[in-house]
Amino acid sequence: MLPSIHRENEPFIPTHQEAILAGESFKILNEYIHSSSKPTIQIVGKDKHKEQLMLPMSALRFLVDVLSEMAKGNAVTLMPVHAELTTQEAADMLNVSRPFLVNLLEENKIPYRMVGSRRRVLAKDIIDYKNKIDQSRLEVLKELSEQAQELNMGYVSRKTIKNTKKYRKSRT
Repeated sequence: MLPSIHRENEPFIPTHQEAILAGESFKILNEYIHSSSKPTIQIVGKDKHKEQLMLPMSALRFLVDVLSEMAKGNAVTLMPVHAELTTQEAADMLNVSRPFLVNLLEENKIPYRMVGSRRRVLAKDIIDYKNKIDQSRLEVLKELSEQAQELNMGYVSRKTIKNTKKYRKSRT
């Protein structure tokens, strides 16, 4: 079966069989990524001709991430960071409504440019904004969990759980 050609920004949804194959490939490459500093992939053609490819580690990690998502049956999209998005595409990336995104743009929280009467947003700027708010959320969550521990609200940190497990093991 020949691979289909996908246009930029168009999601690729794997079939059930592709998801199974992606899962098997993911397991092999995921193990390899942790055991090798110089990733090499060997490709065997129909005529049994073998070709070895040296890959940048970042490309191999990306491939492992793609295979992981495909194995779950998730759609995968490849988009260059310099791609210009419509407000709807940008809103979809952030999982927010288009009017909410437009408010963010008008409040100058995310840069944009006008093309005629339409707003265009760089994918890179959406990714940067998402990373910024994710980091902010993590900091607030950490602060809240520390306060909950100080107030003895019954929440236990991972560090406490690990220390408790170590303590139990040392006693047995």
